[in-house]
Amino acid sequence: MTETDIKQSLELISRGVDEILIEEALIKKLKQGRPLRIKAGFDPTAPDLHLGHTVLVNKLKQFQDLGHEVMFLVGDFTAMIGDPTGKSATRPPLTRDEVMENAKTYEHQVFKILDAQKTTVFFNSSWMGEMNASDMIQLAAKHTVARMLERDDFSKRYKGGQSISVHEFLYPLVQGYDSVAMKADVELGGTDQKFNLLVGRQLQEAYGQEPQIAITMPILEGLDGVQKMSKSLNNYIGITDTPDEMFGKIMSVSDELMWRYFELLSFRPMSEINDFRKQVEEGANPRDIKFLLAKELIGRFHSAAEADQAQNNFIARFQKGAMPDEIPEVELDVEEGELGIAALLNGAGLVSSNGEGFRMIKQGAVKIDGEKVSDKNLRLPSGFEGVVQVGKRKFARVKLS
Repeated sequence: MTETDIKQSLELISRGVDEILIEEALIKKLKQGRPLRIKAGFDPTAPDLHLGHTVLVNKLKQFQDLGHEVMFLVGDFTAMIGDPTGKSATRPPLTRDEVMENAKTYEHQVFKILDAQKTTVFFNSSWMGEMNASDMIQLAAKHTVARMLERDDFSKRYKGGQSISVHEFLYPLVQGYDSVAMKADVELGGTDQKFNLLVGRQLQEAYGQEPQIAITMPILEGLDGVQKMSKSLNNYIGITDTPDEMFGKIMSVSDELMWRYFELLSFRPMSEINDFRKQVEEGANPRDIKFLLAKELIGRFHSAAEADQAQNNFIARFQKGAMPDEIPEVELDVEEGELGIAALLNGAGLVSSNGEGFRMIKQGAVKIDGEKVSDKNLRLPSGFEGVVQVGKRKFARVKLS
């Protein structure tokens, strides 16, 4: 590769990343001119992926476009251990049947992004399942308890007198050994996986391999713009959501968070995204730029035609442009973890009382992200964020915290 090729490759690889460990070593590998073996592992702990999961898959796609060998690892063995990362208590492992059922959908979903013909799918049970007790003890001998306790979540639990099961120490070892078995040149992971990625480097050295490059990607914020995207927090955009659902959720993203979504989820060049930002600074309507993001993502997971139709449906729901350019933002405190819809309308200043809120719901005049609300007992959880409408002219972007 020429210096120009390496510079261009590094520019694309570095897009949106949090850290490259170690960049000089990555450059050295790129200079070898051979396709690198790029690994990313996913434990099939839930049946469907959301856009937060695709941040890593998008980076795999960028490596794939540069001609490198992408290895998608389904952590069917590690999922049965249970990843302790970020957990304040032992995480219950999944059953084999649960893991394999979830794994089926993962393969189907990631190939909406990756080229299936150029992707090798691995299951870590294929080598971990062959290990006997003696093999596992030998693996455990290559790491120390002191090093394990350097990990932030383990350290906090240990100092706080909370239990740490021995099997949780095995998780980073198994994830690290995956890199040995796969002979990975590069491993991708979220910032919360940094410790595990570094264990992979250490184990590769212990087994006589050149240590992998660890690339960490930021954790994508959910629709609330604060907490990480998560189904349990109901702030997610699922890649199996319908086109209309996806469009409405993306349009509810704040104008500032939109740029982060562009950087981490869009495949548009950063030069083009920077031009969009400049246009908004010069007075362009950010809603129109957000339309482009929504259509790109829906086109990726559904089709361009369905993306166009979702935009038309969205505009129709907001009465062909009746949605104002400037929508006031309201943040409400939730004391009991959730808030009733009438109290939300009242707190956001869209109605004068809870009673009026109930009446407006009964009249069919209340919408959330363009969808009519008919349940007067609806309760919204802490972390909710969406555009709430009463009648034809009252709007508020409401955030519950």
